[in-house]
Amino acid sequence: MRHDVSDLLALMRVLRDPQQGCPWDVQQDWHSIVPHTLEEAYEVADAIERGAFDELPGELGDLLFQVVYYAQFGAEEGRFDFDDVVNTLVRKMLRRHPHVFPDGTLASRRPPGIEATSVREHQVKSRWESLKEDERADRSAAPPSVLDDVPLALPALSRAQKLAKRAARVGFDWPDTNGVIDKIREELAEVEEALGRSDIEHAREEVGDLLFAVTNLARRLEADPEASLRYTNAKFERRFRHVEQALARDGRRFGEAGLDEMERHWQTAKADER
Repeated sequence: MRHDVSDLLALMRVLRDPQQGCPWDVQQDWHSIVPHTLEEAYEVADAIERGAFDELPGELGDLLFQVVYYAQFGAEEGRFDFDDVVNTLVRKMLRRHPHVFPDGTLASRRPPGIEATSVREHQVKSRWESLKEDERADRSAAPPSVLDDVPLALPALSRAQKLAKRAARVGFDWPDTNGVIDKIREELAEVEEALGRSDIEHAREEVGDLLFAVTNLARRLEADPEASLRYTNAKFERRFRHVEQALARDGRRFGEAGLDEMERHWQTAKADER
């Protein structure tokens, strides 16, 4: 027997039932579930990066379960339900894809066999961002900012990238990549200057500026800084494990090995990867 979305929604209602449900699920609220939502999103990304597509249905299911949780909270408080979530999403996607749904309805989609619209990708992105800005302006009573709705809960690197992208769209950006590299050098020099004065607190602040500048370089290269750092983390872990294993084969521990010896094994790991 295969289950569908209606079964999932029914399951959640039972889990949250004060008499019949699970005590842990009954105790949850909007705020307590947020860390689990973020964790499940990262597990989806991890499965994709590892190419573990056999794990992906389960990980996507765990992420969907988080959406169902919030929808149940909304239903219990009379705010919205799962159908409202789906309806809002579909309406928004129809509105943001006028090049695919000219009349803003599913019925107006391009018929099979008809050549796709000539709108180019950069035009689609520009229109998408313009529509999002209009939506933000409609929701806000205060004068809108181009930085509105960049979530505070995003990982710092991702949020830095989004903030910089928003600013760049209105012209607040370096003219070329060399300008970003010059900024990185400037920020690194300020870190070194602060360290030279033994001003650790200021050096920490400048490290943040340095990271922000590096994030902008990633943006200019059309690289996702989070993905880039995850790749480097994996590379570091792989090489470090090689050093551990090499020392173990020699019957040595980290405390017994000098930096030169560890560096030699590290370079061997790099050479093996090439």
